[in-house]
Amino acid sequence: MSTSVPLDPGGAPEPGRPVALSPRVVRLTAPNPGMMTGPGTNSYLVGSGQLAVVDPGPDDAGHVEALARLGEGRIRWIVVTHTHPDHAPATAALATRTGAEVLGFDARDGFEPDRTVSDGFTLSGEGFSLRAVHTPGHASNHLCWLLTEEAMVFSGDHVMGGSTVVISPPDGDMAVYLASLRRLRALDPPLATIAPGHGSLLVDPAATVDELIAHRLRREATVAEVLGRGGTATVDELLPTVYADVRDELRPVARQSLWAHLRKLADDGRARSADPDDIGSSWTATP
Repeated sequence: MSTSVPLDPGGAPEPGRPVALSPRVVRLTAPNPGMMTGPGTNSYLVGSGQLAVVDPGPDDAGHVEALARLGEGRIRWIVVTHTHPDHAPATAALATRTGAEVLGFDARDGFEPDRTVSDGFTLSGEGFSLRAVHTPGHASNHLCWLLTEEAMVFSGDHVMGGSTVVISPPDGDMAVYLASLRRLRALDPPLATIAPGHGSLLVDPAATVDELIAHRLRREATVAEVLGRGGTATVDELLPTVYADVRDELRPVARQSLWAHLRKLADDGRARSADPDDIGSSWTATP
C-alpha cells in the first residue's frame, strides 16, 4: 500500500480522507454521510502488491476515482459484503476503471458479479487472504470478509460502529441475524478487530458482539412484555412504547426491526399473527 497514506487505526472516518489501519489495509470513506450511514460508507483496500477493494460504496465518481488512485493500478479484485445501495453500486464503475474481477454472494439490486462465492471461499493475494463468512440477517446475501493474517473482519452492515443494524423483513431476519452474530463471536482464532461498513475500527470484537446480542435480546424482552400486556396489537401500536428511546426520525426504520422481533417471537412460539408477512397485521401474545 502507498506509504503516503498515514497510519491512523484509531481515527474517526472522514469522507475522502484515506487512512491506513495496518500495513495491509487502507480505509477510504465515501462522501455519503447520513442518518443511516454515519460518516459515510467505508471502502477498504487490502493487500500489499495486488489489491482487493472491499465495498466500493455508492456510485460516486469522485469516490471511484479516489479508490483507483489509491490502488495505483494494482486493484485486481472487488468484493462486496452485500448489495444494498450504499455498499455495492460503485462496483461497475470501479471494475471498468481498473479491470478488476468482481466477487459477491449473488446477483441482486443491479450488482452483477463475475464470480459468485459462498461461505468458506478464500481469495488469496500477495500478503493477504480474505475468507468469506456468510452472515445473513441484515441481508440474506451478506458476507463478512475475514483478513486471516490480522484476524480483522470487514463486517459491512453486520456490525456497525456507533449504531445498531436495521433488520427489515422479509429479507432481513432477526433470528438469523442473532445466529450470525454468535457465529462471528465463535470464530477460532478469535477476532482481533472489526472494520465496519460505517464508523471507526472496533478494537474489542468480543465485547462489541456480546453487547449487540444483549441489546437485541433486551429489545425482544420489551416487545414480548408490551405485547403481553395488551394481548393484541399491531406494529404501529407497539412502536411508540417499545421504541420510546428512539428519535422520531428513526421510527420508520425502528418499525422494520420491531416487525422482525415479532416474527422471531412467532418462530419461538411466543406470538402469532394471521399474516406475519404483512407489517400491518395484528399480533397476539401466545401464553
